[in-house]
Amino acid sequence: SLGKQRWFFITLLVVSALCIPSRAFLTPTPKPYYRAPSTRLRMIGNVFRGGSDSKDPQLPKDVKDAISKCRGAVQKGLEDRISRMDVEMPVGANFGVETKKGSKNKRGNLSSLTGGDEQNEGLTMEKLDTSNRELARLFVEMFQPLGANNICAVFNDESLADQARQRWSNDLSAECNILAIDRKGKRGILKTGKKGKKKKAKGFAAKMAEEMEEENTASGPFTLPKNTEVAMFVSPGPKELIAIERICNEVGMGTCIILLNARLSFIEKYATDEAHTLFTEEFVPVWSLSAAPQEKAPGCLMHRAYPGPWVLARKPTVGAPKTIALKEGGMKFSGEECEEAFGKIEVSDLEKGTEKLAENMVGWFK
Repeated sequence: SLGKQRWFFITLLVVSALCIPSRAFLTPTPKPYYRAPSTRLRMIGNVFRGGSDSKDPQLPKDVKDAISKCRGAVQKGLEDRISRMDVEMPVGANFGVETKKGSKNKRGNLSSLTGGDEQNEGLTMEKLDTSNRELARLFVEMFQPLGANNICAVFNDESLADQARQRWSNDLSAECNILAIDRKGKRGILKTGKKGKKKKAKGFAAKMAEEMEEENTASGPFTLPKNTEVAMFVSPGPKELIAIERICNEVGMGTCIILLNARLSFIEKYATDEAHTLFTEEFVPVWSLSAAPQEKAPGCLMHRAYPGPWVLARKPTVGAPKTIALKEGGMKFSGEECEEAFGKIEVSDLEKGTEKLAENMVGWFK
């Protein structure tokens, strides 16, 4: 049957992917093959394997470990047929994907993920855009076995999408459809990874038809290609969430929608009650590593790797990181819960007054 043929095809792609080392820390650990039901979401769930089977929550020890654990959490979510996922990494995290020559060693320590030696320079829009683009690049590689035509990386506007196209061009491990929600003036889809070919000369009628098609595409509401199996929305804001809500209703649960660094906890009000339900209840935080409210819990981080609990942890001046609270379920710690947990630990007055979050995060895993 067609379903079995597609399952066999995806299995071959997965086996091939497992045999090729990834330069982006994404090489999974092979596990014994098992045959899962050939539903669409189940097939997506077997695209990559990896992660830890330990039930005890563990903080990542470096960049490679963070990506591996994130991969494992996403894999588990797909196995559980979760098709609405929320993934959050530290603001401005440096994944080293676009690191310049001579800086390769920065990828090994988690200080690079949380800012590292660049902390004194401060965050800029360029660093934020680079961080979000690198995270999207890692996720595109995760799902490569599905095929470029079935993967979409969706940016907020054409400027951001064009940067990704330029960075990922001629990269076989980054093949996908690159889209922009705001597509005014430019075409919203461009496949990457394939070497450029000389364009054939087009007649006047052909050029006019192409321009009309691009104009119609840009002027209409944003949509995903019909064959999309996984769509990753990169750092969407409140305006983009309106389009994402519509997309979720259009494509149904058979298409996996992943929010990358949407920072949903900072959204004060949604456009509708339905949107509030969608983004606070239906989207599952499968991976999160971010700062806790610093006015409530100075120097602390919140972390979750699905299906584990939320972890509130802190690194003292001397010693290894310490978990100070656990919380089951999908809702992260509230500010009040962070304050209550932090108030129960013993911290000297001097340490409370002098500790800085950036410094704390840099030394988190040293």
